[in-house]
Amino acid sequence: MNDDSTVVRLRQPDAIDDPLTAVLRAGARRLLEQAIEAEVETFLSGLKEVKLADGRDRVVRHGHGPERDIQTGIGPVAVRRAKVRDRGAEPAGKRIGFTSALLPRWARRTPSLDALLPLLYLRGISAGDFQEALGVLLGRDAPTLSPAVIARLKEGWAAEYARWQKRDLSARHYVYVWADGVYLQARLEPTAECMLVIIGATPEGRKELVGFQVGVRESAQS
Repeated sequence: MNDDSTVVRLRQPDAIDDPLTAVLRAGARRLLEQAIEAEVETFLSGLKEVKLADGRDRVVRHGHGPERDIQTGIGPVAVRRAKVRDRGAEPAGKRIGFTSALLPRWARRTPSLDALLPLLYLRGISAGDFQEALGVLLGRDAPTLSPAVIARLKEGWAAEYARWQKRDLSARHYVYVWADGVYLQARLEPTAECMLVIIGATPEGRKELVGFQVGVRESAQS
């Protein structure tokens, strides 16, 4: 739309006019872009000695990937992933590539938002209600929080818990162990679940969660 246009964009009924959040998102985008650029420069400076046969740098800047939205605690922030090119890799050889620690290749949400989702689920928000519940914060469409995505996240949480249960504890040493039952009113259920918890104390005085699972009641048998 040019400056001479007489078309006036009307405010939608469900739109929220929040200039402060808009400023925060714009600032977050600029800072993230600057940080990623600094990552790339540091990565390339460490490869200055890696040259082609004709003396040119083997690894060079190669533009940016397509823009995508990252869901954050202040809503979606549009970013682009910086790319590098390895000009000396053979077709069957190992190619030197760049991966941003701030913006991994397949990242769609910030870790803090990922940590929030299971808490909201335990508080009673169903898989189909995540988009509506977080729509004001993350945007109306929130494509990475569809019911199908939440279902996959639930499967991932269950798999992560199963792996954690089977982790190797043979190298751990505890001088004291507590076993107790904690009652949780998760998912707004009529009766509280009894969570059986074991906590161990290390020789250094640090407490660690050794294990937990849903039990019947707080008793020696459980």
